[in-house]
Amino acid sequence: MKAALALARAAGSAPLARGHAGWAAARRLAAVLAAILLLGGPFPTAGAEDTPQRVVTLAPSATELVYAAGAGGNIVGTVLSSDYPPAARNIPRIGDGIQFDQETILALRPTLVVGWLASGGSQALAAVLRNLGVPMIYADPRSLDQIPGLIRELGRRLDTSLVADRAAAALRARIDALDAPAGRPLTVFIEVGVDPLYTLGKDPLVDDMLARCGGVNPYADRAVAAPQASVESVLRIDPDVVIVSPYGRQTLAARSAYWTGLGLRAAMRGHLYAIDPDWLHRPGPRLVDAAEALCADLDRVRADLGH
Repeated sequence: MKAALALARAAGSAPLARGHAGWAAARRLAAVLAAILLLGGPFPTAGAEDTPQRVVTLAPSATELVYAAGAGGNIVGTVLSSDYPPAARNIPRIGDGIQFDQETILALRPTLVVGWLASGGSQALAAVLRNLGVPMIYADPRSLDQIPGLIRELGRRLDTSLVADRAAAALRARIDALDAPAGRPLTVFIEVGVDPLYTLGKDPLVDDMLARCGGVNPYADRAVAAPQASVESVLRIDPDVVIVSPYGRQTLAARSAYWTGLGLRAAMRGHLYAIDPDWLHRPGPRLVDAAEALCADLDRVRADLGH
């Protein structure tokens, strides 16, 4: 019962749990934990002998990293948008990636929770898990180089180092093969939303990927992750390349016709490409697929422009 009381204090002090409703939720959560402890004993300890690993992932990229590390079968809960690899679609759901059902997560008795960003929901969950001795880590790579390292770290934590090290080495070789040519970098406008128009702002991971392909984001000085961009600003910048999402031939044709109609030279020259948004916007292993596709697109543009 001491653990249940500690949980109540942690939940009550979390930013999302203050006030009468918050304390009611904390008491309910404590009651759930007490029932779990009475039925199943203390929470399992990660790394203990003969203790199977039980992983909860809080983002689709975290799910993909755990699978790459060879421990996908140990995931007992994940978020709604986790859909890759296909086997991940059968994992029980614990939230939408922003808010998480703490009662469901505790009932799964995790030994490790893997998140992406320290959002309000994940921080509230971390406070609860801390009192139970359940580690929570954030897999938030800031460069392509860090992705293989995250896979190796997960392999060490989950006792799958043989598989994880092999997967990390394969990714490492592909990253090393990305070689930006000398000369002026191409300006790349990345369209992530329309009506209104949105692009990507300052993002170290995307900036690193572009640099490895000989490209640069003209909106990289914007502090927000996804700033709104006016059509006039895009026409004024006159980017060499446009990357659109969501992915699909129909979308690509529609956006090409749209920008061609506005007189954007990149579209008129056929320098508008689509990259699968799940590759491009999930900071996991498939970001290397996005990088390879992007580099190939920029190589075609350079050849066409005579750079």
